[in-house]
Amino acid sequence: MQTLPNPTKTPTTEPTFDTTIKRRKTRPVKVGSVTIGGGYPVVVQSMINEDTLDIDGSVAGIRRLHEIGCEIVRVTVPSMAHAKALAEIKQKLHATYQPVPLVADVHHNGMKIALEVAKHVDKVRINPGLYVFEKPKADRSEYTDSEFAEIGAKIRETLEPLVISLRDQGKALRIGVNHGSLAERMLFTYGDTPEGMVESALEFIKICESLDFRNIVLSLKASRAPVMVAAYRLMVHRMDELGMDYPLHLGVTEAGDGEYGRIKSTAGLAPLLTDGIGDTIRVSLTEAPEKEIPVCYSILQALGLRKTMVEYVACPSCGRTLFNLEEVLHKVREATKHLTGLDIAVMGCIVNGPGEMADADYGYVGKQPGYISLYRGREEIKKVPEDRGVAELIDLIKSDDRWVEP
Repeated sequence: MQTLPNPTKTPTTEPTFDTTIKRRKTRPVKVGSVTIGGGYPVVVQSMINEDTLDIDGSVAGIRRLHEIGCEIVRVTVPSMAHAKALAEIKQKLHATYQPVPLVADVHHNGMKIALEVAKHVDKVRINPGLYVFEKPKADRSEYTDSEFAEIGAKIRETLEPLVISLRDQGKALRIGVNHGSLAERMLFTYGDTPEGMVESALEFIKICESLDFRNIVLSLKASRAPVMVAAYRLMVHRMDELGMDYPLHLGVTEAGDGEYGRIKSTAGLAPLLTDGIGDTIRVSLTEAPEKEIPVCYSILQALGLRKTMVEYVACPSCGRTLFNLEEVLHKVREATKHLTGLDIAVMGCIVNGPGEMADADYGYVGKQPGYISLYRGREEIKKVPEDRGVAELIDLIKSDDRWVEP
């Protein structure tokens, strides 16, 4: 029989919830002029899609990304020729633009390539599942302890020169595990799981630590958001157990394109960032790399982690709305979108404003037909004809000395 609650019973203390994201403490890792972790703002990065052998094209691609806010740029380095081309790319960037923090993405069996490219970039990214290639055996049923040890020794042999080079130059390493390219023995031991991803990363971390190298950034990417979220959470748990504090690079790999690609990336990034996990992010879209940067900043702004644009608060519109909300919001945005740091609310009726816009710096509210009420915070400042609304809003911002010319 179900017991009904006793209304006279003294209620227990209600839990309190802090709306401020408390970021996980991580060590600072320098990548050129940018610092990942250590309490610094979450860093935005992307990757050019030009062939690295195309020096001019690569320089232009890096510059396009950097000019719109990409703070670290990754370049693919599949061969020794590509590694040497990066020396020219870096030199040309310095001569024609400015230094940009660069990451080299090193692929299969990449020790020689990595050693060359480490001279020219600020960070090298390796994939533990590909750095030392393990040839699959069709009839394999297990890995013996001796086989595990043999491969572990081979990994150390190929990783050690790179680690020493980066350590001595004061440069960084990203240990970038991908769910889709786990080493065969990790698959046999742990399955195609977040556990396998974490153990793969830890194997490389421990080699680095044994060589007194800790300028490490970690990533554990997957093309499915739930797998990616689980892998990062498990990595944090294991690092906490082991006393590690390495910063994390977040991303849903191969997210696709268009609206779904953006939603998929947000679905993976937002839960972790809200938990305070993540020091740098990339949104991987099958589109021009420049399209990734606004998505990154929008996610960070929505969570209150970066302030890079005007925050617009606007109701969804309903039968109470006293003007064309979509049209007016567009006009307000076009007039004020350059005022980085402001919060501006556009509300269609008095029911939603001013209460729903209490945190905004300025409010634009439809209070009666044909008129707009302008607010500073919760205070109504003036009522103006609708056709003067945007101009009067600008005048109000100017009167507070918060206006800058576009």
